[in-house]
Amino acid sequence: MSRLFYLLAAMLVLDAYAFSAVKSWLSAYTPRTRKIGYFLYWGLSVLAIGLTLLNVLKLNADWPHGLRTYTNASVFILYLSKVPVVLFLLGDDLRRAVTWLVNKVSPVTDRDTSRSRFLSTAALVAGGVPLVTLTYGMVRNAYRYRRFAVDVPVQDLPAGLEGLKIVQISDMHSGSWTRSSPLYDAVEMINREEGDVVVFTGDLVNNRAEEMLPYVDIFKEVRGKYGVYSILGNHDYGDYVDWGTDAAKAANMEQLYAIHASLGWDLLRDEHRKLDINGHRLALIGIENWSAVLRFPKYGHLDVAAAGTEDCDCKVLLSHDPTSWDALVRPDYADIDLTLSGHTHGFQFGIEIPGFKWSPSQFIYEQWAGLYRQGKQSLYVNRGLGFLGYPGRVGILPEVTVLTLRRA
Repeated sequence: MSRLFYLLAAMLVLDAYAFSAVKSWLSAYTPRTRKIGYFLYWGLSVLAIGLTLLNVLKLNADWPHGLRTYTNASVFILYLSKVPVVLFLLGDDLRRAVTWLVNKVSPVTDRDTSRSRFLSTAALVAGGVPLVTLTYGMVRNAYRYRRFAVDVPVQDLPAGLEGLKIVQISDMHSGSWTRSSPLYDAVEMINREEGDVVVFTGDLVNNRAEEMLPYVDIFKEVRGKYGVYSILGNHDYGDYVDWGTDAAKAANMEQLYAIHASLGWDLLRDEHRKLDINGHRLALIGIENWSAVLRFPKYGHLDVAAAGTEDCDCKVLLSHDPTSWDALVRPDYADIDLTLSGHTHGFQFGIEIPGFKWSPSQFIYEQWAGLYRQGKQSLYVNRGLGFLGYPGRVGILPEVTVLTLRRA
């Protein structure tokens, strides 16, 4: 309960501080306009606090999933937008404090210590940027799938594997979805590529296997010439919820395995498949989640998964967390030509234009989106098909990847 008190106190502080900017900006308008502005501001704030109370106390548990998702996201966006407003006002308060001190020391001229309407306006504009962009990203970009196509150089790639097409999807987080209709478009986009191999690199659900049940009939239509293969991500193990008993958690995992089977996806759990393609052998290796970051699990055993692939002409590893590439793959498995990962979502926020990309994700992960290459080895990090937490994307769009193997 103390956490709820601190949360509400922080929200009220943000409300009160940001209101001073609104009040200063409205000062030039008529009393009637000011009253309307004040009413709208505080009415929205009271509504947001009420929604927060309902969510924290779980009084909205019987609301439709989509309604809960978007009301919670709207409250988050509203208060996040007030943060830059407050930061601007702190700068204005520093100016006012200095002016007050100068007036005390040199009272000859009484300098104005009221809040600057210019800085208040600037603060509201600064707050409007995240308000508009995050709202747009939620309304427009959550299901706006983007096709990324890259050629992957492979040293000494046999002629029979030249041009092999791998279609990758990752991080569906089906528990976050609120709509089904756009998912048919994603499946159509995947199948349109006519991939030789289709792979899914983890995080089918947020926590519970049942989250995927409404979408099985949609995604079981995904096709690959030589099959569809999948692995688990950190969210798939149910480690982030309290199951009550070990048996309940184990039952959830069994249900998740069964869902992969009902999708027709070959789930690789520290194992591999050898695909005979045009007289050559492609090793598709899949490991359980393995991360170099302490808060994420190290369940995978690459030595077990890769054993017996020595006679293969090309090796492709599915490993959900890209930190495994530098920490595990490159130091000890120089014969793995390509590693396919996901996990980062590209932070669901950033800038991507030709020749330039930026995201807060880069401050956490060395490899966070796209193709990376060191020596003869390559890593591709998929930006994810779904979303987690914030139900949208800004700048970093959901991705279907088409990777074509080329002889280096």
